[in-house]
Amino acid sequence: MVSPVPPHELPDVLELVRRLKEARTRYNVRVRFKDGREENGAVTYVERLGRGRIINVDREFALDFAIDDLAEIEY
Repeated sequence: MVSPVPPHELPDVLELVRRLKEARTRYNVRVRFKDGREENGAVTYVERLGRGRIINVDREFALDFAIDDLAEIEY
């Protein structure tokens, strides 16, 4: 069972954008969502739209996300 991230633990949106820009050059990153889900894979991100996608080639899985859905990006 996943649990939501408490609001006081959420990073600033500008910090998330900065980390997403860096994550685009990485082969594998972990994205944690506000609702508690976590996904691993490569990330695409379009800053002007505030939207992106995480792609896991091994699992043949892709998930679209909005910047407002994210809690953390690890690489």
